[in-house]
Amino acid sequence: MHDAVIVEAVRTPMGKGRPDGSLAHIHPVELLAHTLRGLVDRAGVDPALVDDVIGGTVDQVGEQAMNTTRYAVLSAGFPETVPATTVDRQCGSSQQAVHFAAQGVMSGAYDMVVACGVESMSRVPMWSNVPPGKDPFGPGVAARYPDGLVPQGISAELIAAKWSLTRERMDEFAVASHRRAAAAWEGGLFDAEVAPLDGVPRDECVRPGSTPEILAGLRSAFHDPGFAERFPQIEWNITAGNSSPVNDGAAAVLITSGETAARLGLRPLARLHSFAVTGSDPLLMLTGVVPATEKVLRRAGLTIDDIDLFEVNEAFASVVLAWQQETGADLAKVNVHGGAIALGHPLGASGARLTTTLVHAMRGRGARYGLQTMCEAGGLANAMVLEAV
Repeated sequence: MHDAVIVEAVRTPMGKGRPDGSLAHIHPVELLAHTLRGLVDRAGVDPALVDDVIGGTVDQVGEQAMNTTRYAVLSAGFPETVPATTVDRQCGSSQQAVHFAAQGVMSGAYDMVVACGVESMSRVPMWSNVPPGKDPFGPGVAARYPDGLVPQGISAELIAAKWSLTRERMDEFAVASHRRAAAAWEGGLFDAEVAPLDGVPRDECVRPGSTPEILAGLRSAFHDPGFAERFPQIEWNITAGNSSPVNDGAAAVLITSGETAARLGLRPLARLHSFAVTGSDPLLMLTGVVPATEKVLRRAGLTIDDIDLFEVNEAFASVVLAWQQETGADLAKVNVHGGAIALGHPLGASGARLTTTLVHAMRGRGARYGLQTMCEAGGLANAMVLEAV
């Protein structure tokens, strides 16, 4: 079996996912095309050598329909012979693209492949792919869960209640995310991974001046009388401040075999070591990161203490803090350059964005092992381990 290595990783800045956001004027195909051009330019490779492009997008409708990744490949100027496909594992879509790409290289099906993702939440808002009055779940799911499933915000509240996470603790975590992201930008730590476009140089949602006192003034984002009656344990402490925002952005990762990298004179950033994906309770929905982490560590033959850096998607502060309580990971090693609460969460792009941040942070800090995991709607989670080479 071949090894699979990451030789380049690029992302856009993350814009606010609303009509006045800094990237809202850019079509999602063009967002992704920008990262694809940047990827091959920075790596110095001929795009004709790319065997496939696997992209993640969650709301595949409107301007993100019709296999967005294929049209991004064409817009980027790649040869027409380079194929592409678009996958959906909800928030983990582009992390799944990374898994698929690496597994293809390891099997010998690919020599060079791009894993990427895009989401323009200003132009294609969340749930745009579910028309009003339509049921995306079907009668079988309704019969299996007769009390009904819940939105992600309610799941985040249930997690906070189950793990006794206070409002103060979650707000402190959110403030730390902003401070780390701001420090990373000021220290030039994002320069190697971010490809500015159209006059936008930085992530738009980072708030260096955020404080626990400011966040304490925000009201509950998901309070609902019906759910309050159904789940009396909820204390309604999830706010816009300790949750990820909605965003526009794209990211792309170039993966080759070790042999191909050596032949082309490419310098690997990291080796893709181990992978895991798991399902979990779709009511709590966002707790799959715990068993996914345990599973990937078993496959890697490692322990939590062997990992030097973690990227755990900050969909909500409660998710990461519950994960930390269960795994015992050192929070000082988690999202060291800030996470989605500060940087943003453009759904289909986030998996590749985390990978991009992780591989550059590993190189910059001399880390041997990095672990990335993401919670996903429907009770799913991906996890993978990267190793320095």
